[in-house]
Amino acid sequence: MLLPCGLVIGKGPVVIKGSQVRIAAEVGLTIALSAVLGLIGVWQMPQGGSLSLTMLPIFVLALLRGPIVGVTAGALYGLVDLALEPYVYHPLQVLLDYPVAYGLCGLAGVFAARAARLAAADRFTASFWQASLPGIALGALGRYAAHVASGLVFFSSYAIEAGQAPLVYSGLYNSFVLVSAVASAVVAFAVLPPLMRQFGGHRS
Repeated sequence: MLLPCGLVIGKGPVVIKGSQVRIAAEVGLTIALSAVLGLIGVWQMPQGGSLSLTMLPIFVLALLRGPIVGVTAGALYGLVDLALEPYVYHPLQVLLDYPVAYGLCGLAGVFAARAARLAAADRFTASFWQASLPGIALGALGRYAAHVASGLVFFSSYAIEAGQAPLVYSGLYNSFVLVSAVASAVVAFAVLPPLMRQFGGHRS
């Protein structure tokens, strides 16, 4: 039976709200887009990672739907990325480099409410500079921190071979995340306004 607020499955009390179905579909689409963008990265790093727009769909979803949806989608994508391009050295390293790193990209959604308020007033440029860009920076720094921590603990031998301090080596190596975030921000500037007009923001 179709209700104004959602769908009732069978005769039991299970109700799936339309908004929940929509968000689940958006999470699935985000994961698929991130996977495709990850496979067409510009530059593949030797110990994992690449210059790509992989984070872009996660940032966009987080800014539209908030941090809970964004972190969930990011963590799930991290598991998909692990299946597609596994670099496994230790269980904790796997957690840091995959579900934790990409889940932290969803922290961009911390600024979703502000982005939605400004967009609702047709202030899309202000929405980008005052909400979307800080959100992307926060999400990217979260992922960067997770990768740096993983590199510091589990890949310090590469730093010793290169004659560098492990923290410096890990910080420099994982700077591809920050470069990718800049590219994602440029594209987000173009795609977020029409998406906010069409779908609204932060209604999860």
